[in-house]
This record gives sequence, C-alpha cells and structure tokens, in this order.
Amino acid sequence: MESLPPAKPRQACQVQNQQMPWSRMLLGSLIVFSCLVASVSSDEDYYKLLKVSREATTREIRQAFKKLALIMHPDKNPHDETAHDKFLKVTRAYEVLKDDDLRKKYDKYGEKGLQDEQQGGGRYESWNYYRNEFGIYDDDLEIVTLDRGDFDAAVNSGELWFVNFYFPRCHHCHELAPTWREFAKEMDGVIRIGAVNCGDHNRLCRSKGINSYPSLYIYKAGMNPEKYFGDRAKESLTKFGMQFVKSRVTELWQGNVFTEIEAAFSSGVGWLITFCADSGDCLESQTRQKLAGMLEGLVNVGWMDCSIQAELCGSFEVTTSTTAFFPPGSSLKNKGSVLFLQSLDTREIYGEVMQHLPDLEALTKETFQSKLAHHRWLVSFSFGQKTMASHEYKKLKALLKAAHIQVGKVDCLTDSELCVSFYIQKPCIAVFKGLGIHDFEIHHGKDVLYNIIAFAKESVSAHVTTLRPENFPSDGKEPWLVDFFAPWCPPCRALLPELRKASIQLFGQMKFGTLDCTVHERLCSMYNIHAYPTTVIFNKSSIHEYEGHHSADGILEFIQDLVDPTVVTMDPDSFAELVKRRKHSETWMVDFYAPWCGPCQALLPEWRRMARAVNGMIKVGTVDCQKHHSFCQGESVRAYPEIRLYPQNANRRDVYQSYNGWHRDAHSLKVWAVGTLPRASVDLTPDDFRNKVIGGKDHWVVDFYAPWCGPCQHFAPEFEVLARMVKGSVRAGKVDCQAHYQTCQSAGITAYPSVRFYPHLGTKKRDQGGEHVNSRDANNIADVLRQRLQQLSPWLQGKADNFKDEL
Repeated sequence: MESLPPAKPRQACQVQNQQMPWSRMLLGSLIVFSCLVASVSSDEDYYKLLKVSREATTREIRQAFKKLALIMHPDKNPHDETAHDKFLKVTRAYEVLKDDDLRKKYDKYGEKGLQDEQQGGGRYESWNYYRNEFGIYDDDLEIVTLDRGDFDAAVNSGELWFVNFYFPRCHHCHELAPTWREFAKEMDGVIRIGAVNCGDHNRLCRSKGINSYPSLYIYKAGMNPEKYFGDRAKESLTKFGMQFVKSRVTELWQGNVFTEIEAAFSSGVGWLITFCADSGDCLESQTRQKLAGMLEGLVNVGWMDCSIQAELCGSFEVTTSTTAFFPPGSSLKNKGSVLFLQSLDTREIYGEVMQHLPDLEALTKETFQSKLAHHRWLVSFSFGQKTMASHEYKKLKALLKAAHIQVGKVDCLTDSELCVSFYIQKPCIAVFKGLGIHDFEIHHGKDVLYNIIAFAKESVSAHVTTLRPENFPSDGKEPWLVDFFAPWCPPCRALLPELRKASIQLFGQMKFGTLDCTVHERLCSMYNIHAYPTTVIFNKSSIHEYEGHHSADGILEFIQDLVDPTVVTMDPDSFAELVKRRKHSETWMVDFYAPWCGPCQALLPEWRRMARAVNGMIKVGTVDCQKHHSFCQGESVRAYPEIRLYPQNANRRDVYQSYNGWHRDAHSLKVWAVGTLPRASVDLTPDDFRNKVIGGKDHWVVDFYAPWCGPCQHFAPEFEVLARMVKGSVRAGKVDCQAHYQTCQSAGITAYPSVRFYPHLGTKKRDQGGEHVNSRDANNIADVLRQRLQQLSPWLQGKADNFKDEL
C-alpha cells in the first residue's frame, strides 16, 4: 500500500486505503456512516465537560457553563499554565451545545462534524463578564428566558407577554434587571414576563426590529407589539402592563347582581366576589384587577360595597369584609357550595379558586371514540396524580375555545387499555385532529401553558401524525417524511414546530409523521437509527436522509432538490462524459466525498444551496468516493471533502482548481465559483456612466459600491449572478464610489451598496438617480427589473410607433 500525504488543513477526514464497510443501511437505500478515521486529538464529550445531561435545556447549559466559568477562568487561576486551554475547551463546548444546529451535528458526528464551523479564534470574556453580565435572568423562576425555538409559540399563545430584549454588555440593561425581577414577581400569573438575550439570539432580535437595549415590548395574539417608552420604575411598568389586561372587575349591586351571576353560571363561568364592609380587610382594587386577569375566561371577578348594599350583603350572610368564590354550576340558594376565602394574597386566592374549579371532562374507553370522531380535542393523559399543573390545565378550555378545540382527560390507571393502544407510557398531552382517534400528535415541548396552547393551535392546522407500528408507512405507496426522534433531545424538540410548518406547505404532496424512538425502539433499530433527530424521506422505493438546517425552509429546499435536483450524482462513466468531455462553454464544480466523513455530511445542505444559487451558470456534481474508491484514487483525491472546479474554455479538460477556503457555506462557495467565470458586468467610469447609462439607449442596472465596504464585497458575486440572469435585456455595470465620488454624489448615493435601475425611456437623457431597488438578492432584483420592463413595454412600444410615424 502506498503511503498517503497528510490531509489538508481543516479537511479533517483523511482518505483510507481500503474500502470502508457500510455502517448502516435503511431498507437497502439510506446509508449513514460514522466517521472511523483517527482524529488529530481524541473527541471530548461536551456534555461531560459542562457536567450536564444530554437532554439539558439551553437554560441549564448556560447555567452550567456560568458555574464552571467562575471556577475555571484563567483570571481565577493565574498560576495554572493549563487554565487557558482547559477553559477554551469548556467555552467551545458551550458555544456548540447552546446552538440547536451545531448541537445536532455534534450529537450525530462528534467533533468531526464541527470542523468546518468557526472556532471563535481562542477568545473568551473576562471573569467579571461571566460573574456580572452573563445569563442575567437564568436564575429567576418568574422570568421566562425565550429563544428562537419558543419565542413565537409564547407570544402567539393568546396569553399577555411583556418581553425585555437585552444585551449582556448593556449598562442600562443591568440597571433595569433588579426592577424587572421585582416586576415579574408582582405580575406573576397576570402577565407573562419574558427576556431575550440579544447577544445569544441576535437573529431573533433583528427579525423583531430590535435596535436598542433594553427594548421592552407587550405582545398578545391578534394585536401589534406595543413598545414601552416610559421610565423604568416598577410602578410605571405595572401601570403600562395592566392597561392591556382587558378583564373587567364588575361592581355588583341590587340591580345587576342576580342577572350577572346567573348569566355566568349558565356559561360555565364562576364568580369571585369581594364584599367590602366597614370592618375587616377588603381586597384592593389592583389585587382584584390582577385576579381578573389571572382567572380570565374561567371566573368573573366582582366586588360589592356593603356600606351601601347592606341588605344585599346580608342576603349572602356577609357582615364583615370577605371574599367568596361561587363555583360554576353552583346555586345562589345553596350557600354550602360557596367557598369563603380568608387570604388577601393574590397567589393564595388564585390557588384556592383553581383547586375548586371543575376538572376537565373525563374520557373513557367507552366514550373516547364517539367523542373524538368528528371534533378536535386536546387530551391530557395522566396516571392518577394531581398537581398544580393539572389545575392549570383547567385554563385550557377557555384559552382554546376560539380555536374550536375541546379539552378532556384520560386517567391511564383506570383506562390502561386505552393508553396502551396509543403507546402512552407517561403523562402527556395529545391533540386529536377531528379525523378519528388514529390521527393525533403528542406534545413534546415545555409543560407550560403557553407552549401547550401554541402546540394545540399549530397541530390542528398542520398535518403531522404521531406514528406507531400500526400506521408506520412501510408499504411505500405514498411519499412520507418521517422524523425519528427522542423527546429528551433538544434539537429534536426544536425541529417539531418546523415540521408542522412544512407539512402545511406540502399538504397533498407529502405526508408527515414522527416516531418516538424511546417508545418504539425495535422499529427504530430496524431502520438503524442511532442519532436524533434523523429525518427521512420515504418516496416509494427510494429513501433519503435529510441533512440540513432545522427549519421549514430547509426541509422544503431539500424536497425541492429531490423533485428537481440541481446536483448531479456521478459515477466514473458519467464524470468522464459530463466533466472530462464537457463543452467549452461549461464550468463544473464537483464535490468528492465519503459518506462516513462528518465534514462531508455538514457540507451537503450548503452544497445543494450553492448549486441552486449558481444554477444556469455552473453545473454541480458529487462523487461518492466510498462507492468509487479506485476512481477517486486515480483522480488524486487525498482528503474529504475535496471540492474542485473544472473551468470553461480550458485547453485540457482535466485541468481544475481546488477550493482551499476556510468556510464551506453556500455563500463562500458561490463567491469562489462565480469569481472564476468571465465577468458579465462592466466597470463604469464617469464618462461611461454619463454617455452609456444616462445618455445611452440600453436599459442598465448599476451597483454603486466602495472597495472597503464589507456588505459590498458580500454582494459582488450576487451582482454577477444578476448580470447573467438579465443579460440580453438589461446591461449591468458597477461604479466605484471611492474612485468616482462625484459621480455617486450626483446620483444621490448615500449608502453602499446601492442598486439603481436606469430604464431607457426613449428620451436622450435619464434621471441620474435612477430607480432604487431595495434588495441584495439576485432573484428578487431580476424579478423587479422584469416587472418594471413589462410595465414600460406598452409605453415604449407607443414611443417607437410615434418615432416611426415621424420618420
């Protein structure tokens, strides 16, 4: 055997000289490999480094890292020469595990799957940063720390949210923190108080238009977010928040008391009434308002002034200030059903009331099928236990009423056969979609009300089914997307809402299902599932594993590639035909990879995305060097993935350029590939701009840029793509505003890059400013130009006819 040179830097997986065995196979078609090559350094277990379990939440990971940072930081260990390296490992573990996409790659491929990711350059913050500025609200139970995965579910749940968008290094954010904590305790149960760390979740904050810190917003489904601009005192925050609590407190008197109470009872709503007399303590107005918000939809809140309505209070046998709860369905004549409360504490009163509200409707084996046959239901499956959480579930009926979802419960201790038929082994929530008892989805998110409500609303509108052996799509008659997952796996939970979104967009084209591998171990083993989540497309006889971002868009892109592939899978014969004997005008990019190589797997979704971006300009292919080992050796492939570009107009067809860039994301690959093509745009001097663009007879699209401008450099290859897309109808030019400042100033350019469209309107001179195009995406800009030309077409034709008439 010949010895091989060392692998290229950052390409991680060195070629093995013998063919590797298949590590697993899905029905003979889906093949997933584990990386078997030796690593430069042995893989660290990131979970062990942080001392967390594999099912740890992002918040728990952040708390664990902070605890270690305060102990292990080099600032606290100045005499330990290894402290820097040790802390770098812990920091790297935190950076990976806090990110859902990186965490999925790590769980699946170990450190090998991360070798194409930016490593942070060996940097970390000071000890004081971790002590005073890191994870401001992680230890506050009343404050919900929201991230990209649960933000939308929270604010669209129907509950009222007050959210603090903050940045760890922001001085004003730290000044606000003690007040925000006190405010959260004050509002507990009335308004959900949230916090978003914009340092960790920059993309989320940008998408919500956050450009200053702290930014405080009120959210509720059905209304636009409302920003708070007042001072940051607790009283001011309370006053602002309470104005969005719409539940009213009713003053009861002789003229309305009986009609109000009876109307509520007939709707299944109870009453909490504070009787205010001359003696004793009466609930304050603000406390009554808070209780109205906490019990909205379940219990009406009222008060009675016994100094005026003495006879009426006497009829309720009230002689001193007190608060009484009248449960729904009770009778004013039956005084025994009334619960008199001694406490003045908001939380204690709320707890007592919730405990005495009627329970959810009980469903049994005998009633289950008939009840769920044609109606949408949320069902709580329990095993005999009653907790405060089960009392909170009583709110679900009111909160899901508008979505036409009924709410019930099943006790699996008394109806074990029913639960066993659904493979339910522990307490859970499931949504049945009104299509019979076999079309349901189990909730695997947080066991909190806002998350359950959002899940229920999403699930009844989506088309995702919880799979079991009885309904697993093994016949291959219809295309299915199946997500093999484990409920303890955070990336799995993050993927589930994205599957629901994708199922709506692909309704009628593909079915969606999820299989819990902790329950159906044998079925998952049969398909050789060893990492979660593993998402697979079953399309008749062909099976494909999804490798991509945890998003609905990523899934849709993957499926689009299956239907209309932009990447050609090559063998030695097709490589020779398509690449070695290609036309002079063709350029090819080829990825030589091995399925067992983690960086190769990480590259796949980016490679497909890049192929779509350069479609029509560059042809893209892949060669599986596991399958065609001898061929790849003959092509001198020494490391995986090996990315090569075979240029157009080459004298020898075997000439290629290798990609040696640091990043293997779609944009970086596109920049490199497009940069090898002959330019389709032209550089414009001031004379060119004046004579050809302003005074010429062609349509022009112009990119005004500056060489030092980062966004300009990022946009440059996109503009080249645009130039090729519109070639023949619109000419493309570039003006360097550093070299030709006066030209750009005359054109009204105030920011770089700026894209302007200059249509030829039949006149000798055009407006120097042109028409601004507010996009940096080639496809979007091309669409704008086409639409504009279509609008101008009749007018331009009229001008041409007039010109002919004049001749």
